[in-house]
Amino acid sequence: MIPLKTYQHRSPFIFSSISKPNPLHPHFLSLPPSPPLKLPLKLKPCSFPLQRVSNIEVAIFNNEEVKDLSPEGEVYQKTLQLVECSMFAALTGLVYFLSNALAIENYFSCFFSLPIVISSMRWGIDAGRKTMVATTILLFVLSGPVKALTYLLKHGIVGYTMGTLWRLETSWSLSVFLCAIVRSIGAVGFVLISSFLIRENILALITINIHASLTFVLTAAGVNSIPSMNFIYTLFGILVLLNGGCFMFLLHMLYSVFLTRMGMKSSLKLPRWLKKAI
Repeated sequence: MIPLKTYQHRSPFIFSSISKPNPLHPHFLSLPPSPPLKLPLKLKPCSFPLQRVSNIEVAIFNNEEVKDLSPEGEVYQKTLQLVECSMFAALTGLVYFLSNALAIENYFSCFFSLPIVISSMRWGIDAGRKTMVATTILLFVLSGPVKALTYLLKHGIVGYTMGTLWRLETSWSLSVFLCAIVRSIGAVGFVLISSFLIRENILALITINIHASLTFVLTAAGVNSIPSMNFIYTLFGILVLLNGGCFMFLLHMLYSVFLTRMGMKSSLKLPRWLKKAI
């Protein structure tokens, strides 16, 4: 049996050529030894402005406005005002829509201006205007432009005028007089709109009936005179103002009682006799 012998294969050419230069090959490159590194190393400062990141964050934080979210803060009060105006507008629009659908508008007509007055007294004149506009737009969507315009002329502008005058603490008599004028103008506007829709001059029919009735009364009294149309128009205007004045006087009394029960008596400028009665 022949024993096996192990031989280590060496490549003296490669390692010897690298470690030692061969004089037989003068063009063979030999790597010179690299100089040792000297410590400590000098590091150059980075040219990228890293220190500006913190400055940017501080600037952004300083520019942000800190908002007060407490119940006494401005954000909370504006949100509460918007919610109340929306609630009053939705309630008024729904009641007006149902009262027209059920033909019971005359029984609730005195309450349609109350939400606008309450909004004006609680949050200011702008809140009353927002309530009026929101209610009108809601009725425009629910019932159409005719009902929305009817509400605006007969109740919306009246409530806004009353709320504005009460917010400015105007005297009772001046408030009743101005609201009566606004109510009368709204009533005449409603008559004109109705005349346009039905293609009939309702205002002329009213004045003709007044002229005929007055002529009959004068004839029955033994007065042989016929009133002129200018006198009839003047009498018609006086009657409309008288009707509006009586209605607004009763409406002032009713709303004064409501606002007093709601704890807003200090904001009202009531006459002495009404203060004693309440």
